[in-house]
Order: sequence, then C-alpha cells, then structure tokens
Amino acid sequence: MGARNPFGHIDLRVRSFDDVMPFYENLLPDLGLSVTFHGGGWRVFATDAPFPDTAYLAITEDPAHRPNATRIAFFVEDPAEVDRLADVARRAGAANVDGPRPMPYGPDYRAVYFDDPSGNRFEVYFRRAG
Repeated sequence: MGARNPFGHIDLRVRSFDDVMPFYENLLPDLGLSVTFHGGGWRVFATDAPFPDTAYLAITEDPAHRPNATRIAFFVEDPAEVDRLADVARRAGAANVDGPRPMPYGPDYRAVYFDDPSGNRFEVYFRRAG
C-alpha cells in the first residue's frame, strides 16, 4: 500500500461570512481547494479529487467565534509557491503576515504565516524530506 494522506476536512468557524468570504474565495483555489459546495449554513471549498479522496475546508458562521492559537498549515511543493501564496494572502486581506522566510524546522523549510479576517491562523510552507 502506498502513502496515504489521512486528512479529510476542516470545519472552520468565522464571525461573519461577509468579512471572510472574499479572503477565502481568493486564497483557497490557489491552494487546490477550487470546487465549491455552498448551502445551508456552510461554505465548502474542496479539491477536485473524487470521493472519498477529496479533502475540503468547510466554513460556517458563528458570531461568538473567538480565534485562538490553533494554526492550519498547507504544504506546497516548491518554495516559490510559498512566496506567491504569501502575495495572494496579502492581496486577499490577510492580517499579521509574517514571511515568507526560511524557518529553522528542517532543511529548506520556508513558510509564511497569516490570519484570516476572523483571526484564524494559517501557514503555507515548503520543506524537503529529511
């Protein structure tokens, strides 16, 4: 059996759809979450893989949402993608952008950190195996 990605989905709370949807509509397709399933109280961005292999990020409104120190990280396959996605995040309205820059977590680890408009924390990173 080959390598398996155990990630399925993330259910993310935000204070207001109006505040965050422009951010996610600009950022998530560039991260490979380009298929949308919006309905009811959810806005869903998924990969184009067929079920059950698809992964998705589902966003729902919770006016009482309070951000915390949890961080969601996305791996990219090229360090130049970290730089490009840092620019996408900035243009989309990311707050507290830190990087992109090399990090001491492993050989060639490069990352950018940022918050969405509701205060949820994210990272986009590259690193080689080893």
